Amino acid sequence: MAPLLLFIIGPPAVGKMTVGNAIAERTGLKVFHNHLTIEPVLRFFDFGTPPFHRLVEGFRTGVLEEVAASDLPGLVFTYVWAFGHAGDARAVASYAKPFADRGGRVLFLELEATQEARLSRNTGADRLAEKASKRDLDNSRRLLLETDAAYKLNSTTEFDGRDDYLRVDNTLVSPDEVAELAIRYFRLATRN
Repeated sequence: MAPLLLFIIGPPAVGKMTVGNAIAERTGLKVFHNHLTIEPVLRFFDFGTPPFHRLVEGFRTGVLEEVAASDLPGLVFTYVWAFGHAGDARAVASYAKPFADRGGRVLFLELEATQEARLSRNTGADRLAEKASKRDLDNSRRLLLETDAAYKLNSTTEFDGRDDYLRVDNTLVSPDEVAELAIRYFRLATRN
């Protein structure tokens, strides 16, 4: 069986991990949220430094390659994609390659929500439990606002005409509802 890679993309605190977990509960896919690589490396190196990038990329690449080569049905991977930033586009292509090379499906679920909703979600218990670096709430809020101002974090025309892509404004839509939409749209196998 060819492996599946479902990217959940969108800006910080939009609900990628929460939606990913809701999809995983229904499908049996594993969730690899981006902070699983970020948090351990932050214990040693500051965000954005060359050693930080090397370690995070190495860890992500290793996990994605191993899952693609395994008998697991696939993976949900969350990612904040700065559209217009060539490095992010290259990273996404690199992460997808082991799955595509094995004939697997690579899908994109993009989430968008108002900044107000994301600022509220930024302090959510699940987020803070999984992402230690977000527990300094003032700093986390500042970083969210700075990231919003500096980058284009939702696509515009990048996915036009593609059937491997679904965009959902989840400002007022629950994670369970988004999961159901994505499962139906992508025709993902669910647990019996």
